[in-house]
Amino acid sequence: MNAMDNIATHRKQQMRRYHQARWDEPVIFELSQPGERGILVPEVEPDIVRAAGQPLAGLPASMLRRQAPALPEMSQNRVLRHYLRLSQENLGADLNVDVGQGTCTMKYNPKINDQLARQPGMAELHPRQPDSSVQGMLEVIDKLEGVMCEVSGMDAVSLQPRGGSQAIFANMSMVRAWHESRGEAGQRDEVITTIFSHPSDAACSKLVGYKVITIYPDADGYPDLAALKAAVSPRTAALVITNPEDTGIFNSRIREFVDAVHAVGGLCVYDQANANGLLGIARAREAGFDLCHFNLHKTFATPHACGGPAVGAVCCTAALAPFLPGPLVRSKEGRYQLVSGAQQSIGKISSFAGAASIMLRAYAWVMSLGAEGLKTVSEIAVLNNNYMMHELLKIDGMAAPYAPGKRRIEQVRYSWAALTEATGVTSEEIGLRAADFGVHYWTSHHPYLVPEPATIEPTESYSRADLDEFIGVMRHIAGEARSNPELVKTAPHNCPVHRVQCEMLDDPERWGITWRAYQRKLGERGLA
Repeated sequence: MNAMDNIATHRKQQMRRYHQARWDEPVIFELSQPGERGILVPEVEPDIVRAAGQPLAGLPASMLRRQAPALPEMSQNRVLRHYLRLSQENLGADLNVDVGQGTCTMKYNPKINDQLARQPGMAELHPRQPDSSVQGMLEVIDKLEGVMCEVSGMDAVSLQPRGGSQAIFANMSMVRAWHESRGEAGQRDEVITTIFSHPSDAACSKLVGYKVITIYPDADGYPDLAALKAAVSPRTAALVITNPEDTGIFNSRIREFVDAVHAVGGLCVYDQANANGLLGIARAREAGFDLCHFNLHKTFATPHACGGPAVGAVCCTAALAPFLPGPLVRSKEGRYQLVSGAQQSIGKISSFAGAASIMLRAYAWVMSLGAEGLKTVSEIAVLNNNYMMHELLKIDGMAAPYAPGKRRIEQVRYSWAALTEATGVTSEEIGLRAADFGVHYWTSHHPYLVPEPATIEPTESYSRADLDEFIGVMRHIAGEARSNPELVKTAPHNCPVHRVQCEMLDDPERWGITWRAYQRKLGERGLA
């Protein structure tokens, strides 16, 4: 065996050596040096001054600054060093095997799509441009809406919502508007959901004004059909449900749920945040749903971007199309234009027509794959998930509650309860220790119905080698929990931040939302 073989064998037998950079990096305002510049803005040319006159003269005095904004003054190279140092103290989909961010569907975002979105013609778009100057982008929106119709089986789409939760809010607002149009809004004041559906389903229903009835699982972890049938009544406005739920379990009796709600005059709303295992395989329309939504920043491979920008695609049947939020793209005589929603529209859910750069990325991703490619995405995601479940369940102390002996779709909510009982090491502590190996995972939405949960979702983006690396980390930490539990309990050890001081989050007197607020609070304490 030669030296290279020895290195390869060693790497297969050992955990990845990982130690994150730790910089004592100040806030950028603290790095400011008076008079230092990153760029010298040229003086305005005399002809432009004469033509423009005094543009500020027409503004009310109350809108004029009394002093220049207190922006950091720094050279280009110091700005670059600052942000690169911060980036070294981070984890993310481009740095690590990110399969542990369950329910978030963290997948690879093709960099060529980022380049498309950064082209000057895209990056410099303004939402108030006349339609005649944005025909290409309007065509992309129109064609992407067509893709969403095809994938969902629905008749009409709005891409205006800025994310999944806002799309759910739009759907529930459309439910309310539908019942108002039929004179039944006062009667229908209840929405039914399930405990393992996304929490935004219940939250948005409540925000729209509905009472929420939550269905719990039966003994095998499936939504309880008998409980649903007992809950439906003439007061039922809608069923809003995620399928597969956040446990990864697909409710194969979903049509019976839909039929039971339709039988009492309610609508059915499909939260398709977990659709990554269903593209080209199952559609909301065939299950009988009236509305659904997709998260482009999850299922269609656009950046999560710390919660924004994003796009939630609201899809519905023709009967509900008049209630869609606007503006909407329409074609007339070969030209595209933005039009307001129909007379019964719920109106704008957010400003303007949506996040153009995200829609372009999603459209490019879909077109690069085609119909068969989208189906392959789901097949690989399901394969990856079930391979990972098969391997993780070999670890002593890990379980997958519910649906015994059954496959899952694209994620699993696992439980470390047995390991915790044996060692005292919790799921949260395992997640913190995982950061020492350059990976991490998410535990669960509240309430913690699954004890000591870990929600893991490998998408189609990860290879078997990636999955094996993550599985190896979990196996290694489970072994540490039994041999040296204190090592796990005091983790992370290789990261710049060890533990967040959670008590600070409950004390508004210690919050500094902005730099100015932080400085003011320091001054109040005589520390400035």
